[in-house]
Amino acid sequence: MNFQYNDGGRATAGFKGSSNDCVVRAIAIAAELSYAQVYSDLGIIAKNTRRRNRKGIKGRNKQFTPAQGLDKRVYEPYLFELGWCWEPCMQIGSGCKVHLREGELPGGRIIARVTGHLVAVVNGVIHDTYDCSRSGTRCVYGYYFKSEGVKSL
Repeated sequence: MNFQYNDGGRATAGFKGSSNDCVVRAIAIAAELSYAQVYSDLGIIAKNTRRRNRKGIKGRNKQFTPAQGLDKRVYEPYLFELGWCWEPCMQIGSGCKVHLREGELPGGRIIARVTGHLVAVVNGVIHDTYDCSRSGTRCVYGYYFKSEGVKSL
C-alpha cells in the first residue's frame, strides 16, 4: 500500500512539535475537516469523558486529550454524528483477515483502526505522518466510512 506524508493540517493550524494526535489527524484527513476544528470538537467531548483504570474505577482528574490520545468512547460518537459508519473486519477469535495492504480495503475515504492507532486511507493510499502498515502485515480491526464515499471491493 502506498504512503503519503500528511499531518492533517496540524502545522498549518499552528501546532508545533509531535503529539499522539492520530485520531484528530485521521478524522481531519478522511472527513476533509480542518485540524483545528476536529481538535476543538474532540477536546470538548474528551472533557466529559474520564479514563478508567484497570479495575473500572474512574480515575481522579485523569482525562483524555486530543494531543495525548483519545479512546473510542470519545471519537466514535463524533464520527457517528458526522455520518460515518463502522465496518468490523475482525471478530473475537477469528484471527486477522484484513491488513493495511493494497486490495484488502475498499476505495474512497476511510479511517482504519489498527492496534493503538487510527489512520486515514484515501483511495488505497495511507495518509499519516509515518507508514504504519508494517510492510502490509498490520492487522485492521475495522474501519469507519461514509456510505456515499466508499467503493466496495
